Amino acid sequence: MQPELSKTVIKNNIFTCTTGNFESRAIQVFNFQYLNNNLYRQFCEAIHVDPATVTRIERIPYLPISFFKTQKVVSVTEECPLFFESSGTTGSINSRHYVFDVELYKESFMKGFELFYGDVKKYCVIGLLPSYLERQHSSLVFMVNDLIQKSNHPHSGFYLYDTNKLQQVLQENENNRQPTLLIGVTYALLDFAATHPMNLKHCIVMETGGMKGRRKELTREQVHEELKRKLGLNQIHSEYGMTELLSQAYATADGIFKCPPWMKIMLRAEDDPFECITATLKGKNPVTGVINVIDLANLYSCSFIATDDVGKLYPDGSFEVLGRLDNSDTRGCGLMVL
Repeated sequence: MQPELSKTVIKNNIFTCTTGNFESRAIQVFNFQYLNNNLYRQFCEAIHVDPATVTRIERIPYLPISFFKTQKVVSVTEECPLFFESSGTTGSINSRHYVFDVELYKESFMKGFELFYGDVKKYCVIGLLPSYLERQHSSLVFMVNDLIQKSNHPHSGFYLYDTNKLQQVLQENENNRQPTLLIGVTYALLDFAATHPMNLKHCIVMETGGMKGRRKELTREQVHEELKRKLGLNQIHSEYGMTELLSQAYATADGIFKCPPWMKIMLRAEDDPFECITATLKGKNPVTGVINVIDLANLYSCSFIATDDVGKLYPDGSFEVLGRLDNSDTRGCGLMVL
């Protein structure tokens, strides 16, 4: 193991990650969480991982995401002032993510947003997230609400079921050439586009996934084609995030996601959860496997999460989400199926 560093030093290192130092920063966080997260340490011991051998990023173990349903995944002994909870489905057990440092979450999603979209103050930010607003403890609602507040635009806000008002606002913004971000759960965006077709030239439409049984499941490509046709857009943007993470990846075109510098996608074999296949990337050929996420902003929880999403990883680190493992449960903000 590396020498133990203070929480402050490790935290300050998160947002100065580069391609060259990401591995060393990730191993710093691994050592911190191995020492301070009892659950993660017990998991590492159960799979016989000696922290002294974790000297390369490929050797870091990933905690199955299902642990968030039954355990309190924290790397602190103090009480956490906030928790986020997944929406799940009727009768399912929801994941809980306890957040010790709320400002760290805000810094992560704001810096990530600015990397992809610039200053939020230039946008009118509109949230179309009815199913998320109807429950408490949504990390997505928390993030969008903060973006709304920081945009400081008079029309920024959540539009629950008042789609006629939403159409009026979008049209007014179009007339004024006002850059607008409309971020919505997939089924709500499809419903709005079906009843209020428009020609949007100054609006970014971003879907966050999620059909929740409201509509027939569609592929991401089918969803995007429908939205582009009804809303007069060349591209639909997407956000990849989840309750158990504090960072997001964004796709600005064609469903190809890119991560901020403190977040990284690794792949594991579907038939062997401990086989890292990311290292098999050669030349220009992508590889397909199950997504593991490194989110260094998850410092006080667990930064190394084995998801149930199947993905395709490209040599430049960008990725696609292809669907879910056959034996995984359906998540409330689940992704479209193939």
